[in-house]
Amino acid sequence: MLEKIREGSQGPVAKIILGAVILSFALAGIGGYLGQTTEQPVAEVNGVKISQTEFSRAFQNERARLEQQFGEYFAQIAADPTYMAQIRQGVVDRLVQQELQTQLAAELGLRVSDDSVRKAILELPYFQIGGQFNNDRYLQVIRQMNFQPDAFREYLREEMTRSQLISAVAGTDFALNSELTNAVALQQQTRSIDYVVISKESLQQNVTVTEQEIADYYDLNMSQFLAPEQVSVNYIDLNAANLTLETHVSEADVKAYYDQNKAQYVEPEKRRVSHILIDNSEDDDAAKAKAEDLLAQLQQGGDFAALAESSSDDTVSAEMGGDLDWIERDMMDPAFEDAAFALANKGDFSDVVQSEFGYHIIQLTDIQSQQVKAYDTVKADLRAELERTEKVNAFYEKQTEMGAIAFEISDTLVDAAEVAGVEVQTTALVDRNSLPAPLNTPAVLAAIFSPDVLEDKMNSEVIEVGDEHVVLVRVKEHVPAATKALADVSEQIKARLVSEKASELAKEKATTLYAEIEAGKSLNDLVTEQSLELRQEAALTRQAYTVSPAIVQHAFKMAHPTDDTPVVEKVDLNNGDAAIVALKTVTNATVEGEIDVQLKQNITMAQVNKNYMVFIEALKANAELNLPKAQAATE
Repeated sequence: MLEKIREGSQGPVAKIILGAVILSFALAGIGGYLGQTTEQPVAEVNGVKISQTEFSRAFQNERARLEQQFGEYFAQIAADPTYMAQIRQGVVDRLVQQELQTQLAAELGLRVSDDSVRKAILELPYFQIGGQFNNDRYLQVIRQMNFQPDAFREYLREEMTRSQLISAVAGTDFALNSELTNAVALQQQTRSIDYVVISKESLQQNVTVTEQEIADYYDLNMSQFLAPEQVSVNYIDLNAANLTLETHVSEADVKAYYDQNKAQYVEPEKRRVSHILIDNSEDDDAAKAKAEDLLAQLQQGGDFAALAESSSDDTVSAEMGGDLDWIERDMMDPAFEDAAFALANKGDFSDVVQSEFGYHIIQLTDIQSQQVKAYDTVKADLRAELERTEKVNAFYEKQTEMGAIAFEISDTLVDAAEVAGVEVQTTALVDRNSLPAPLNTPAVLAAIFSPDVLEDKMNSEVIEVGDEHVVLVRVKEHVPAATKALADVSEQIKARLVSEKASELAKEKATTLYAEIEAGKSLNDLVTEQSLELRQEAALTRQAYTVSPAIVQHAFKMAHPTDDTPVVEKVDLNNGDAAIVALKTVTNATVEGEIDVQLKQNITMAQVNKNYMVFIEALKANAELNLPKAQAATE
């Protein structure tokens, strides 16, 4: 098994999985593992607790992803408490799955090597500039996510280790042609149905709810009516980019800086060259002989561009007479570069030069001597650089003074703000997941809800939230999580009870009507007697979206009718309604010709997902899980 896992971790599926993990991290942001909490965990897996902090981080990550996916429509979606409850539960489920995978990986002794982690970091596009890894960019990105390099490497190692397990399940699946054909035929099967829907809304006028029932429901379900913990925060936001310099950078300052750093504005010598390349990967002696023959033709007056076009194995440059455009030092193979920069005059060509690519003959076609960028062309950039340097220096000076004052006078931020030259800002009373930027980071949240700041009402330490960007916070007001008063939720409970009772009436009515059908009455007769609407689908497909999903799913599970007698069954719908479905005919699809590649992939991926869920359920079956529903109160 271990060998299969290791092999799977090197395949394309593993890379896709890892890419998805890091994409989510880059787009939505994942905070560092900061702070401790005394809150009840959202779940416990074999004794390992998943904290509210972990849940909040993952929930915000998922929320940000959905906001990016749905844009302005997300606000409407988020207004539905049932939908958001499903999102929260989905986040908890994923955290439990991840912990199960982590524990199994540890049990199997799986560990991603330091070299593999390093290689993954170097190859991630989020840390690259111009297609090349940039260490400054890397540090900037992980700092924004409140990671130190060591912590980020361990986070990435954990994700890569989990992906080994997933790829072992998902990366080895395949389907036989006969299985694909049968699957396509089933997917394309159609069914003819008649059905009626007994709507709960049509029965609500028959429902009454007493005050005692409302009170009883409230007493039994108080956990559903928790008002989330809320906090109002005073804070100082110090950002170097927003500072105003006391003195402007003068023209003399810019000119002096230019003169002192003129070496930085030197444009190195450039050369434009063409070449003829002879590939030596198959027969080195023959390649060298061919290159020397071409050199002899050039020495006898042969046209370089024509010979490059007809003989060079570099087909791209050959079409342009061998032209490689402008080159600088440290751009090419060292042997090639030395030969190119040894040529003295335009039109000169080298002897045969060997590189790792084969044998070259190089011609110098143009020279651009070393130049110093003129002051006028760079002074705007220099001024901006000097101003930024001044702001950064002022920022660190203010940060130090601000932090010292906030520590000495710990019961207010006014004095620290005065030293920093900024105003104290205040948030409204909001829950922990709704704090505005720049407070909506794990590091700031950990500080706000730490005992010193939350309970002792002290100023926080200086918290870095970005490059030359820090905040100081203190709690202005804190409202612990509490159960909402009955009066505040009475109408909500009443509406819920009315809906539940009406749903029960709809199901009871459907059961009664279904009993009459079993006794011999036809669906058409019932429709007429009860003044119901008979709906028909002559060719219902599995992908139908105009019919309730519960009806579609049930219709394709029903037994095939025999002797032209419809099969009739009762169905409870997801929205609380009920339905009676009569299956009249089943039409099997005929699959001819080659199956579409995309369809094959979809079927295979469906099998992959099925196997993955079987894998997860097997892990759950052998684990000790404690899944309290405390996460519902964190929204």
